[in-house]
Amino acid sequence: MLQGVRHIKAFVAVARLGSFTRAAAEVNLSQPALTVQIRQLEESLGVRLFDRNKRQVVLTQAGRDLLPALQRVLAELDAVMSVSHDLAGLRRGAVSVATLPSVAAGLLPIAIRRFAADHPNIDVRVSDVVAERIIQLVKAEEVDFGIGSRVGPDRDVEVIDFLCDRMCAFFPADHPLNGRRPLVLKDIVAFPLILTARGTSVRSLVERALEKEGLEISLSCEANYMSTAVGMVRAGLGVSVLPESAVDAASCEGIVVEPIRTAGLVRRIGFIRKAGRSLSPAAERFAALLREVAGPTLAHFSSMESAAKR
Repeated sequence: MLQGVRHIKAFVAVARLGSFTRAAAEVNLSQPALTVQIRQLEESLGVRLFDRNKRQVVLTQAGRDLLPALQRVLAELDAVMSVSHDLAGLRRGAVSVATLPSVAAGLLPIAIRRFAADHPNIDVRVSDVVAERIIQLVKAEEVDFGIGSRVGPDRDVEVIDFLCDRMCAFFPADHPLNGRRPLVLKDIVAFPLILTARGTSVRSLVERALEKEGLEISLSCEANYMSTAVGMVRAGLGVSVLPESAVDAASCEGIVVEPIRTAGLVRRIGFIRKAGRSLSPAAERFAALLREVAGPTLAHFSSMESAAKR
């Protein structure tokens, strides 16, 4: 392919300059080497491209007919190379991410702002969806990568640990749970619960913990979004079990957020991508920037996970 492009460049240069000598200098070849390239191109095309004598070089009729098409080939290849260099140099492109709403409300806006400042011509597109939908979008290659929780074994995706998010009880300041420490899951299920909908990573984590502890609950309400669950708590409809990152997703004024010390109530969040697929340069850079932005949070969550295990 590369050799064929060189042959075409040699042909176009000779056609434009009308001289093998000047064309050879332009394409940085010796005249014999350029002559060989023109001969090889003629052999591959099956036509003679130039008539020449000691005084001049002129295109044959076949050469005149082919010149516009071959010039277009070079122009299109130049355009492809320009786009490729722009993509590699992060001067254009797009990044699409599917993420849990709690991450979308917290870390993601900070990362997007910093990314846009460094790479203004790259669009960042965000889908804030539940954990199961993140996996679907990644597997369908509708997004570059996801930020979410593994919902079960799946060989079609790769998950790289990103951060941990401990579960907390959210309740009004005048609730009987206020002041009870350490707070465990058994204390919370004595009251009506507000949980996220089935299929969310939080709901799955809570249900596994309830089953392990052998606890039954009285479900007051379900909500797709954490901000909705917090609003229900504020209205006095029950106690909600949500990740601590929900504080970034909703206004928690007047609401107590208390860590639940029951083992296993830590949500692991990872970068999710389709198995065997590499990321574009822009997506790689955005993922790296997310790690940078999450740096203090990563250390904080790491210490929280250790505390939850004790």
